[in-house]
Formats: sequence, C-alpha cells, structure tokens
Amino acid sequence: MKRLIVNADDFGLTANVNRAILDGHCRGVITSASLLSNGEAFESAVALALQTPRLGVGIHLNLTEGKSVAAGLDVPSLVNSQGQFNRTPTSLWRAIVFGRVSAADIERELRAQIEKVLAAGVAPTHLDSHKHVHALPVLGKMTIRLAREYCIPAIRCVAERQRGAWRLLRRHPRAAKTVLRQLLNSCTLTAISRSWTGELERAGIARASDFYGLTATGFLDEETMREILSSLRDGTSELMCHPGWVDDDLRRTPTRLVGQRETEFRALTSPAIKLQARDLGIQLVNYRDIARVNATRVLA
Repeated sequence: MKRLIVNADDFGLTANVNRAILDGHCRGVITSASLLSNGEAFESAVALALQTPRLGVGIHLNLTEGKSVAAGLDVPSLVNSQGQFNRTPTSLWRAIVFGRVSAADIERELRAQIEKVLAAGVAPTHLDSHKHVHALPVLGKMTIRLAREYCIPAIRCVAERQRGAWRLLRRHPRAAKTVLRQLLNSCTLTAISRSWTGELERAGIARASDFYGLTATGFLDEETMREILSSLRDGTSELMCHPGWVDDDLRRTPTRLVGQRETEFRALTSPAIKLQARDLGIQLVNYRDIARVNATRVLA
C-alpha cells in the first residue's frame, strides 16, 4: 500500500500562512503541519489546530531564525544580545564542532519549544525542524531522546528519494545553482539521516521511509507534484511543502519563499492532484496514523 504524508512546514509563521495550510487541508491534500514554537502567528496556528483534529500537527524545531523560546540568558551560546538566533545550519554545525555552541543550551531550547506546544494543548504527532537541523550529528540523537521523553511518536527522516532533479534543472535553467545546491544538501542530509534510522527503530519511533520536497523547495508546482505522486513506492512517504498567501507579514519574515508559497497552495488544492492520488490508490495519512501502524507491528 502507498501512503503519503503531505506536511506543510512553517505553521505559525504568519496568520495567512496558517490559513493557507488549513485551507489546503480542508480543500486539498495537506494532511499534516509543523508548528513553529517561536513563530509570530503561533497562537492563531494553535487555535486552528485545536479546531481541526484531523490535521496532524508536529513541532518544527528551530535553531536558526527568530527569537528563542527559552530566555536568552538561559541559552547564551545560541543567540545574540537581542535573544535572536543568528546562525545558518552550516555555521551552527561548525559552532557545535568547535565548542562555540553548548549542547546543553541546544537541549534547553528544544525542550522549551516542545513544552510551549504541549502547554498550548496540542498533542504533537512528530518532530521535524527548520532547515532540517535535527538531522545534524548529535542533534539527531538528542531529538530521538526528547521524542521518547515527551512521548512524541514520530520524527521526520530527511532521507530524500532522488527523483526529478534533472527535470527541475531543465524546467528552471536560471535557477540551476539553487537546484544543485539543494540537491547537494539533500544528498548530505540523506546520508546523515540514514546513519541513525537504526536508532529510531530501536527507540520505537515511527518515520516515513521515503522523503520528498527538499530538492524541489521553491519549485514545487502541480507538474512536480504529479511526478512525485507517480513515483511513490509502497510504504509511507512524506512530501514537505510550504504553502501560504502573500502579505506584508510574510514579506517581513526572513523566508526566501514568498510568491512560491501561493504556487504551492494552488498545486496542493488542485482537483487534478486529488484525483491522481485517488486513482493511484495513494492513502493520504499523517504521522499519527503511521505511528499507530508502527505500534501495532511492535505489539504483534
């Protein structure tokens, strides 16, 4: 059986991103969303999530953008004097390697983000992260440990199935540098993520076996979605997406995905895409669903 989690990242970024995600769930193929604990529109995302029980909601752990959830004085190696994160994923990893960022500070911040979501009344279906920082060595093991401690049943495994990169290059020749950079990041993160899948299994943490959307970030449209749906293998896959509606609030965020979010929204709510998924026998699920399947197998 083919199962697909369609997960919208950045839930909580802006009010109109939240509304687009909810609309994409009600009208389209979105089954899951990842909630930014430090997002400007966190409260409105929580209100929508609590009204929509069929939408799976995970936690989008964030160590690179915005203000920390923990007090800045409690995580001094992670933030600047204004309490803001100020590193890219690459510079964060370098800082960890060279001891400029404390693992204790990272764990304190991740706990604060998880506990903020729990305190808001949301039962998280999974953990993933902004810019996939949870896949980095050290952080992967920490994320598994926190998931077990807080009884969060699944973690995104960024092991992307490499399909369609060359088609993206042909269709977007002016963006070749971006596509190739994302493909390289995908290959790196896939290798790292696969190195700790055994630990996920031993911990009883569910995951999707295939992942899509990293290389196509910024280029996910209806044609790309059709190609992804056609290539799904048996088992559970995750498609990461970033739908939203453009307004001044979105333009003020540090995201590079602005107008592209509306392109993704149109693809995710396209009747043709829903019809294709149905015709291919694809079951649209969220992480809660696959965690139940995982638990049943363990009990058996």
